[in-house]
Amino acid sequence: MNAPVHLVVWSDYLCPWCYLGTARLQRVERELGADVRIEWRAFLLRPVPEPRTLERFRAYTQSWLRPAAEPEAPEFHPWASDEGPPTHSVPPHLAAKAAAALGSEAFAAMHARLLRAYFTESRDVTARATLLALWREVGLDEAAFAVADEPATRELVLAEHRDALAHGANGVPAVMMVGNDVPTLGAMPFETYRRWITRALGRE
Repeated sequence: MNAPVHLVVWSDYLCPWCYLGTARLQRVERELGADVRIEWRAFLLRPVPEPRTLERFRAYTQSWLRPAAEPEAPEFHPWASDEGPPTHSVPPHLAAKAAAALGSEAFAAMHARLLRAYFTESRDVTARATLLALWREVGLDEAAFAVADEPATRELVLAEHRDALAHGANGVPAVMMVGNDVPTLGAMPFETYRRWITRALGRE
């Protein structure tokens, strides 16, 4: 039996194309099961807080309709609340890493919840109160959220971002098959991902 194909995926919770890529890679996981292992890593499109007006941000979110029109796209809604605008990429990654410390199922639940909250429900996933609310909504141990505040968690997020840049990933989603070490940028079609994996398994 072949070892599973290991994909490293750099992604950002503020990136609409990452939401599309996640939907396609989740289908890969469902259909290929134990033949693939996906490792999610942090990429920071907005590594430091940047001021934006809510009006300008709402106008920007109309661009989400482009990935929304793609095959297999999840549900997108341009910003419809008075929350935000989001400040920077780091806070949701910290929450995701705290969830990952509880195990793969906790991470998967929080990962999906962060994306849906932002792109579908117009919730500011850079606000601490929102992150705590989402943490509770997926049923995670509230005390364990404190891991998001640990310096080691922040350093892990920053290190993953630096590693992406070192591999030549200057945008996201970026998917790299371990053993190849050359990331492919963009939300590729599901069939492309499936073909990569079946070829690596020697089934083509």
